[in-house]
Amino acid sequence: MSEVFAGKNSSVNTHILSDEELRILKVLEKHWYITNGVHEVRLEGNAKYKYFLMKLAGDSQRLFNLECEIAVIMNDYPNFEPRTLNVLDKVYERYHNLRIEKIVAVVISKDPDVKKKAQDMLRRDPENQVIIPFSYDELNESIDSIKITGRFREFFYNRDLFNFQSPLKKEFYFFGRNELIHSLVDRHENNESSGLFGLRKTGKTSIIFGIQRVLQRRGMPSVFIDCQNPAFHQKQWYKALKYVIDQIKEQNRLQALIKTDEQYTESDASSCFEKDIVLLHKKLNKQNILLIFDEIEHISPDISPSNHWRSGLDFVYFWQTLRSLTQKHTSLFTYLIVGTNPRCTEMARIQDIDNPIFNQIPCQYIPAFSVEQTADMVKTLGYIMGLKFDDIVCAKLTEDFGGHPFLIRSVCSEINRIANKSRPLTIDKGYYSNALRSYRKKYTTYIEMILNVLQQYYHDEYDMLRYLALDDTERFEQFAALSNEYTDHLLGYNVIGGEQGTYTFKIEIIREYLKNKYRFQKQKQTEEERRLEIQERRSSLEIILRTMIRQILLAKYGELEARKIILDIFGGNRKEKFQVLPLKELFNPNKSIIYWEDLRKIIEKEWPQFEHIFGKDKQRFSLAMQTINDLRCDAHAKGVSEEEMALFRSQIKRLEEYCEAY
Repeated sequence: MSEVFAGKNSSVNTHILSDEELRILKVLEKHWYITNGVHEVRLEGNAKYKYFLMKLAGDSQRLFNLECEIAVIMNDYPNFEPRTLNVLDKVYERYHNLRIEKIVAVVISKDPDVKKKAQDMLRRDPENQVIIPFSYDELNESIDSIKITGRFREFFYNRDLFNFQSPLKKEFYFFGRNELIHSLVDRHENNESSGLFGLRKTGKTSIIFGIQRVLQRRGMPSVFIDCQNPAFHQKQWYKALKYVIDQIKEQNRLQALIKTDEQYTESDASSCFEKDIVLLHKKLNKQNILLIFDEIEHISPDISPSNHWRSGLDFVYFWQTLRSLTQKHTSLFTYLIVGTNPRCTEMARIQDIDNPIFNQIPCQYIPAFSVEQTADMVKTLGYIMGLKFDDIVCAKLTEDFGGHPFLIRSVCSEINRIANKSRPLTIDKGYYSNALRSYRKKYTTYIEMILNVLQQYYHDEYDMLRYLALDDTERFEQFAALSNEYTDHLLGYNVIGGEQGTYTFKIEIIREYLKNKYRFQKQKQTEEERRLEIQERRSSLEIILRTMIRQILLAKYGELEARKIILDIFGGNRKEKFQVLPLKELFNPNKSIIYWEDLRKIIEKEWPQFEHIFGKDKQRFSLAMQTINDLRCDAHAKGVSEEEMALFRSQIKRLEEYCEAY
């Protein structure tokens, strides 16, 4: 990074500045290098703003690691309004060939409350770029580098730019997908439809927003159809066509007299749709329209939540209409289908009728981030937050999380949370290891979000991941042999990698999650694994039963009578020894001695109080409790056979489910 010194380029024109603004510029020349300007921008309503470009100089440049030019808006209106940021779009358009830092901008306003208003604006819309606000009054002769740098620190370091849970609608924090976006846009311009697929949280919807931004810049129309919206998938195919027309009209702000809802009947919907979309196409200067269908599973056969799409022929009739029109009118529209996997395009027939989009759409999976893409995202956002990620950490992030951008961001968010607040700070392997340990304690929610759609819609693929995590390669290969599509999908998701017979997880924490969640379903256990499972599940259930018994007896009989019932079950020396303990401590293993068999006897003796929990079959309950007790480790020195382990699992699972329901 070449050093920049404070000052002003001789080409900078200041004639449009007021005397007050000239004074401010002279102050800033001592701290920044003014490179370009000053120019004027007009927004709607004849609002006028001034701007110039600058570079950070000296220590500030090194501190925040910003080499590119930064836009500075001067707003002489007495009230700062969010629309001021619209000026930045105009600036970026004028200087699209220059390397301007789009994530960061400076606003100088006459509003004395501009700092608070900027903070409020960022809270309302976290996707806004980092805005560094100054008031006119602040930028006087007395301001020094410490105060200016402090303002940058305050607005840089207090934001977690990694922590975005929702799809990114703007491009400021969007990384690594430009090539993919432009390839899909190019296909549309060539009158070719496309499919885009990937697991949840891989950025599908953010990519859609990116495609729409590119199309908007090129003056090309699009429409976004969210198939998971009940307003769409609950409609039958002929009303769904009308919904698409309505959305084209609404989203592109068109004035046109289209067919009414009543005219979109089952027999006339296709011809109505053709006439309407041809009309709207003319209104759009005959520009090819991109129809984007997100969450395609919600209108797909066998898995849609709406019966007419799931079990009827709505999917066939809907896509027959669209496909026939793309063949008849080659430059009218194309469609982009977005979802988890391309199963709806891989089904040759639906209820003995040809699938109109079978093998008709080239399907692409969202690729994993490369090390370079990870480094670009992590370093760019990290620098602004005062975190400098070294190359080794970027490589580890990519490897450990399989290039999954959401998981990488969430780990980096955890790094930011635990990192020293004294910034800037280098994030090395040690910091990364600490954050990874902390992250592993809370990653379950993230993995469940990612895998939920497989568990909900694509059970076989989910089961294959479960078998692979449990090292049950035999059952994994049995599913793989049923259809190549299963493994093709899993490979496309970038969850697993490898070739026939040698598949492994590319995202280790997904393997860890599945292995832990289904550890009690593992087949072919070692003797030690069986013993550990018996001990863990029995101990966990015992704790639950103690608490349950104490609460139920206390509620039914009160403290004294409940204590008497427990002590009577103890009998003999234990009754005498522990009769002074309160009820709660009788169930405390550190204060009392209470056995598994005691728990069984108490529940059996007081069965009317427990039968609503464990069912009406008292004998079946007793058998389960006795079986679990007989197979405990200290009572089964000879080892536990596969048959005995299967018996243990069936009995304890039933009790666990009863307790969980309670």
